[in-house]
Amino acid sequence: MAEPVPVAPERRRIERRTDPTLAELTLPELRRMMVTTMLFVIALALFLWMVRTVIIAAILGIIVASFTRPVYLWLNRRLHSQVVAATATLLLLIGPVMALTAYSYKEVAEVAGYIDTHQDEIATRIDASLHKLPFLQGVNTGAAVRHYVVVASNYGTNVLGGLRSALASLAIAATIFVFTVYYVLADAEKILEYIWSRIPPRYGELSTALESNVRGVLYGAVYSTFLTQTIKTIIIFAMNVAFHVPLAAVLAIVSFIIGFFPIVGSWSVYLPVAAWLVIFRDAPGEALAMVLIGFFVNTVYISTFLRPKIAAHKSKVLNFYWMLVALVTGVYTFGLVGILLGPMLIGLLKAILDTILSKPAWHWSDQHGDAGGINASDV
Repeated sequence: MAEPVPVAPERRRIERRTDPTLAELTLPELRRMMVTTMLFVIALALFLWMVRTVIIAAILGIIVASFTRPVYLWLNRRLHSQVVAATATLLLLIGPVMALTAYSYKEVAEVAGYIDTHQDEIATRIDASLHKLPFLQGVNTGAAVRHYVVVASNYGTNVLGGLRSALASLAIAATIFVFTVYYVLADAEKILEYIWSRIPPRYGELSTALESNVRGVLYGAVYSTFLTQTIKTIIIFAMNVAFHVPLAAVLAIVSFIIGFFPIVGSWSVYLPVAAWLVIFRDAPGEALAMVLIGFFVNTVYISTFLRPKIAAHKSKVLNFYWMLVALVTGVYTFGLVGILLGPMLIGLLKAILDTILSKPAWHWSDQHGDAGGINASDV
């Protein structure tokens, strides 16, 4: 039997230094690790608390910069100035948004003023429409209707006042958004190089899986959300124009914005419009069409099926079912930012499981078919 090869003491010391165990740590080293970890946790908690009100603006800035970076690079090659190219890219995005916001504010302010000065006329029309219903013909609803008209009028005035009072917080969020876009547009390569240089080689497989999955689910979620919101907005606008509803464009813009928030959606627009058609236009057929198209097309088909279907197809990471779970539960758990956090969390979970198991799970692929999960094309 061969004798074991002796290892020099110097070699043993080198091996112990390169691969230390907890038992080999000295008390000062352990104390230093504990103090450093505690300071890091405290600093991280304070940082997250400090940026809690603008975290959505920062995330949106990163996403907008990622999607508009090809435009920035095209402009930078021709303008030969990073600042000018980034400014032009932002103006192409923010200019139309600011114009639509100013137009919508002006129109909503006029409607709120009209309601405030015509409360009695509006209450009379609503009361007359209610008396046409069989179970309300003999009921005195005048006082209740006038009360709710006053409440609605005050609510409209309060909304405009709330928008004015929120300008300070909006200005802070807008500042973070703008400078985040500038930063990512100009220094995307440096940011990625810095991140990759800080990842140890032993985590290379995991970091690659995390990057691929997070990038895929974010692209799918953002692409599908904006595409489906645009489709629903066009449908609302088309119905408003077809049924001669006032403020057709403003209502469509409102539908686009509130569709991002949990619970509320385009139904918050088409249901009041349907009620207006019945009360002030005496058009129950048009109101019924508005409700049926809005509910079955916008709310059921587009929000529940089409959005996760497109997101799963574009992400190439999650199938239809898991993307549906990510979008729905993410929004209801985290609010507006859940549109991104929900898919990100499940994408991270998938990357970790894929790395541990060393085989794909819940994966959508044209080449590999089912791959251990439900194929998106089969749903």
